[in-house]
Amino acid sequence: MKKVLAISGGVDSMLLLHFFAHDKDTVVAHFDHGTRPSSAEDAEFVKKAAERYGLPFFLGHGVLGENISEADARAARYKFLKNVAKKVNGEIYTAHHLDDLVESIAINLVRGTGWRGLTPFYDKNIKRIFLEDGIDKKKILKKAAELKIIFRQDPTNTEDNYLRNRIRQNLSQKTKNDIQDFYNLYKKQCALRKEIEKLILEILPADGRYERKWFDGMDENIAIEILRAGLMKMDVSATRVQIKNLLKAILEYAPEKKFNLPGGKMIIIHKHNFVLK
Repeated sequence: MKKVLAISGGVDSMLLLHFFAHDKDTVVAHFDHGTRPSSAEDAEFVKKAAERYGLPFFLGHGVLGENISEADARAARYKFLKNVAKKVNGEIYTAHHLDDLVESIAINLVRGTGWRGLTPFYDKNIKRIFLEDGIDKKKILKKAAELKIIFRQDPTNTEDNYLRNRIRQNLSQKTKNDIQDFYNLYKKQCALRKEIEKLILEILPADGRYERKWFDGMDENIAIEILRAGLMKMDVSATRVQIKNLLKAILEYAPEKKFNLPGGKMIIIHKHNFVLK
């Protein structure tokens, strides 16, 4: 199986490329979000690096604009990466480390996301190199310096108007033990999430037909998890707000009224049931 390396040009991903560059099954994938003028230079930098190693190179383009949210930018990037992985029959490899993890959890807590926000980067189909080995940013920078790795610096990393960078500055005072505690809790939460999702999948109707009465009086959090799993089986990714709107439609819509789902899909809410398939 091919290894699809997600290479941004930053120090983390360039170190990842160095480690896998001599693996004949490696391909390089870069997504140009189109969020800043220098992004085209990043793409050219990664392309030349792939050429030096003699590796196949895939480039994705977006015109997302400077005001795009981090979540939307990430979604566009992973959509591209998954398409590349499907095309070459490969697995996605990304370069994430402990500091990334802690920052992402902190951001999710600040934004008031649900319990899933405690398990960022959770995707069984993506290998998180460095994070899986418990490596932090300092170790990556040290190793890159030893190997004389050339990389591109994202200019937004030095700006304070992004939530991630403000949190990064606050977390810089945390000790190594603090970071390790975060990581240990993260692993426990991932194990719990895996068990919850397994149980939910076991109770989903095999034919995709859901009775509306099931949701009458059901705890909202449980209903949202069931609907999320049903939508995922349809390859529909929805936010918590969008799923809550679907739940409201299930409880209140008149028979045969249509409900629009993300990604241009639609379902019909019948008198007694609806189908997610």
